[in-house]
Amino acid sequence: MSGACVTIPPRSGVAFPLRAGQRLTVIDPEGTQCADMLAFDAADVRHVISNGRTFDYEETLKLTTGNRLWSNRSAVMLEIVEDTVGVHDFLLTPCSADTFRHFYPDKPVHRGCFGNLAEALAPFGVAEDSIPTALNIFMNVPFDSATGALRVEPPPSRPGDHVTFAAAIDLVIGLTACSAYASNGGTFKPIAYRID
Repeated sequence: MSGACVTIPPRSGVAFPLRAGQRLTVIDPEGTQCADMLAFDAADVRHVISNGRTFDYEETLKLTTGNRLWSNRSAVMLEIVEDTVGVHDFLLTPCSADTFRHFYPDKPVHRGCFGNLAEALAPFGVAEDSIPTALNIFMNVPFDSATGALRVEPPPSRPGDHVTFAAAIDLVIGLTACSAYASNGGTFKPIAYRID
C-alpha cells in the first residue's frame, strides 16, 4: 500500500524519520522545481550524507537509478531505485540568506533552503554547523570540463516527475522546496513526497 502524498509549500522545508527498508519518493508536482535533501543517521546525527564519499565510491558526478548515497563514515544511506529525470546536483551548498545577498542583491533576502533545513532539523538535534551539502534533486548544474565553470539552468523536470530512494538504515531526512531564483527557472513551486 502506498503512503499518502505530502506537499511541501514553496520556499519551505520539513524533516521526518525514514526507516530502513522504506522508500521515499520525491515528486515535482508542477515541473521546473528542485528540492534539497539531507540524510542523517537516526541513531547519531553526526553520521551524515556526504557528497565527497558518494562521488568517490560511485565514481560519477551524475547520480541516477542504481547509484547509492554514502555517508561521511563510508556507509550506504540510500539507494536511488527509480528516477524519471536523471538530473540532480550534489556540488552546490543549500541556498541561504548569504546566497541571496551574493547572487541576488536586488532581490529580497530569504533564509533559503539552509534556513528551512536548520529549522526543520533542529528538533532532531541537528545544529546549523552540521548541515552539509545537500543532494539537490532535479537541480540542473552543467559543468564545463575544459574551463571548470559551473552554471545553473532551469530543472528539466516536468509535472509528475519523481525520484525514489530506498533507505539502507534508519534515517532522519531533511527536504525542501528550493528557494533560489536561478535553481528553479525564476519561479517557486511546491515539492511533494511519499513514504512507502
